[in-house]
Amino acid sequence: MKHFVLGTAGHVDHGKTALIKALTGTDTDRLKEEKERGITIELGFASLALPSGQALGIVDVPGHEKFIKHMVSGAAGIDLVMMIIAADEGIMPQTKEHLNICSLLGIRTGLVALTKIDMVENDWLELVKTEIREFLKGTFLEGAPVIPVSALKQKGINELTAALDTAVKNIPEKNDCGIFRLPVDRVFTMKGFGTVVTGTLISDSISVGEDVLILPEEISARIRGIQVHNQATQEATAGQRTAINLQGTEKDSLQRGDVLVRPGTVIPTIRLDVFIEYLKNNAKSLKNRALTRLHTGTSEIIARVILMEKDELAPGENGFAQLILEKKDVVVAGDHFVLRSYSPITTIGGGLIIDPLPPKHKRLNKKVIEELSTLLNGTLPKKIEVILERTGFAGTNLRHLAFRLGTSAKNIKEALQSILSQKTALITDKEETNIISASFYEKLAKNAAEIITQYQKKNPLREGISKEELKASLGRDISPKLFFMLLQNLTANKTIEVDKETVRLFGHKVTLADDLNIMRQRISKIYDEAALTPPSLKDVISSFPDRKAEAQNIINLMLKEGGLIKINEELIFARDVLDNLRKNYKALLVKEGKATPVSFKELTGLSRKYIIPLMEYFDTNKLTLRVGDHRILREKE
Repeated sequence: MKHFVLGTAGHVDHGKTALIKALTGTDTDRLKEEKERGITIELGFASLALPSGQALGIVDVPGHEKFIKHMVSGAAGIDLVMMIIAADEGIMPQTKEHLNICSLLGIRTGLVALTKIDMVENDWLELVKTEIREFLKGTFLEGAPVIPVSALKQKGINELTAALDTAVKNIPEKNDCGIFRLPVDRVFTMKGFGTVVTGTLISDSISVGEDVLILPEEISARIRGIQVHNQATQEATAGQRTAINLQGTEKDSLQRGDVLVRPGTVIPTIRLDVFIEYLKNNAKSLKNRALTRLHTGTSEIIARVILMEKDELAPGENGFAQLILEKKDVVVAGDHFVLRSYSPITTIGGGLIIDPLPPKHKRLNKKVIEELSTLLNGTLPKKIEVILERTGFAGTNLRHLAFRLGTSAKNIKEALQSILSQKTALITDKEETNIISASFYEKLAKNAAEIITQYQKKNPLREGISKEELKASLGRDISPKLFFMLLQNLTANKTIEVDKETVRLFGHKVTLADDLNIMRQRISKIYDEAALTPPSLKDVISSFPDRKAEAQNIINLMLKEGGLIKINEELIFARDVLDNLRKNYKALLVKEGKATPVSFKELTGLSRKYIIPLMEYFDTNKLTLRVGDHRILREKE
């Protein structure tokens, strides 16, 4: 069974609360002040069992102009509206403002309850009906049923209930983005249970025992219990008025405007790309950088409007804008919002969120406006391409695409098939379904090749750049998996060569200029002439006092090429010298069957400074095997 929420709307004292009590038997005015003043201040809730068996959640909103922000909070997540108009007063200021708010929030179904008919004559009633029908022309309620009722006399209640049942059947199915969200409209504690929050579950579902994140504060909690229409249940689904008992958080840390989500699905933001509808009944234009009050879900946040296409919006106009928020908001693409003026506070417009996590834009920029147009009206594959361009080298994954495009992961997977087949994007992480734009991947490959080229020019004595330095040079947005894929692809197409931890251009060989070649010859001569008693590495490098770094690099190169062999941190030998020693040492081992430091000294004439490191080197090099205090040959030829 689908679940729907009915919201009331209308001017103060037009009988909303009394009508709900007549329909459901529930008095939604629960506060002492509400009872004393006879007006609704906070949101009230009830449920109605319709003749078809459908259960309808009802949100009773305040009608007084001072509590419009509460009204907007209550309107978040409702599926149909019951506009309440009193027969004795007719259309009033908040009737108009509430209708505008409902329209801006994307509500497209509803009816009119013409209340207090017991207080007027029939002729007057007909005049009011005519006035209402004229008033509703051009709005989403044009042609909607107008049901005369009297809560006091219980007149018209059955007809109103039947009309609501019919309206519910005609509500189009909502697009569920698959992201669990519950904007909080009330927070309280219950003895023996702890913290409880209520709200209308906007999309997806949630079950007892699940972990949730409370944004924007990023508070972790676990769901201890769920109630829907005052009945305990194991699961709540989209469209239901829901009360959730939270474990692991205190009442004082939560407030109206917070949003419950699953971890990793939604990112709080201080910048929004939006499409604004500026109401035609505004007295003046909306200027660029105007300060406004932004209402999304159950929150109210001060926002500055940055118009993208022009310097101002005239009454009745629409256009793209970026909203810069005073504090973080929690929304998903496709959410509707309401804008109210900063001062004096009146509803001036609203619209649709088209990217909840955009970069900062330049105004009057053709490319930016084209992107915004695509995000508003383009096909899903084209929208994905825009987000991929915006996420750059970091790319994005299915969860974040659902958040930034306001559609389900299933729809995104289907759209991705065409994008991947056209090779305009590629997957960098199959496990996380992380995707990057093909154009950015090509830039990344070019950047990598350029970085390696420049490195080799600046460091002619080095074989190449280290993997670690290359990754750091490419930027922090490059994930380890993307970097690994990049190296694999560049190696496969023979752009680069990878040798353990070193990366170089394909075919690159170190070539020494004349002066460097002379240094190399001098170093080679030092080790050739020293034979089995070479100076320490430190002393060799110090023999080039003005060019120590170059000397070190040349020695590293000679070690890499194999002309020199390093046996410990200080001792390096010429390869030919060690090869000759190996031959003589092996002959000794074959003849004597073993070798000791004494016999090694007799063979070489060396001091202990060289004997021990050299014998240990031949152990490591697998010529010999140490047994007690002597060595034997590992393999006899």
